Amino acid sequence: MLKKFHVVLSLLLIFGFSTTLVGKEKADTYFPHAIGSYWIYEDQDGNELTRRVIKNKEIDGETYRAFSYEPVLENWVDYDYHFHPNLYQIDEGRVTFLAGDDVEKAVKARLTKDVEAFGKIHEANFDLLYDIAVEAQDPFYVLPRSVTFNETWDATKIKAKITMRPDPPQDPEEMILEFTIAETGKVLGTENVETPVGTFEDCLKIEYRTATGVAIFPQDEEEESNPAGESVTTLWVARNVGIVKFHQKAEDILLTVIPLPQVEASTTVKIFKLKKYEVKSTDPK
Repeated sequence: MLKKFHVVLSLLLIFGFSTTLVGKEKADTYFPHAIGSYWIYEDQDGNELTRRVIKNKEIDGETYRAFSYEPVLENWVDYDYHFHPNLYQIDEGRVTFLAGDDVEKAVKARLTKDVEAFGKIHEANFDLLYDIAVEAQDPFYVLPRSVTFNETWDATKIKAKITMRPDPPQDPEEMILEFTIAETGKVLGTENVETPVGTFEDCLKIEYRTATGVAIFPQDEEEESNPAGESVTTLWVARNVGIVKFHQKAEDILLTVIPLPQVEASTTVKIFKLKKYEVKSTDPK
């Protein structure tokens, strides 16, 4: 009988000295939002993504600035809330992305993909029944208006629970995996950035770093602790332009419940650079 499960859960999920930047100039300077503006990005494989500013949206009495994307996202596994915001807002305290529902869809899509891959490994022995629940903080805190270099803030928190049951029953009959992803943000400073469309000077360099905690039930006192996965996402944001470069390095979360041959944690890297853009000065009349 199978004593333990093994599953690889890949979560790709996805500012020393004090100085105030955004507090002295409007946050809109770094996040322009006039309708008709657009940005075309190119990733390391030559694929293009176009973001356009569209009409604002009203949700529960709040006004959010809105984006559309081309090509349209077809697979939630590819979604990244740092780079694909559909709605965002700038208030007196900070810049936020309204992304909670999208984060939940993306995390669930990734976990579903990985759990089903695990099930295929053992499909000759049992069918794998499972449930996945994800809860994400909304909104994602992108940037405080008053920026202090190397001062950390809480950006977001994500919780997920996976319940797995083999059919026919094995030992154990049920396994539960619970994990929490806490993400912090930090402005590292300013930096010049080269892109296909030119060099942008004194860009804000914003780093988001995740820390993952994992709990597995039933617990096995003899089992070694599971290595935590981590992702580091960096945005470079230029005055009067917006995001000019995106870089993400993500390590898989390897939850070792039963050793399997030739299964190793992997690292993925995603890079987008600005290729073409037009930022309108005001909304059309």
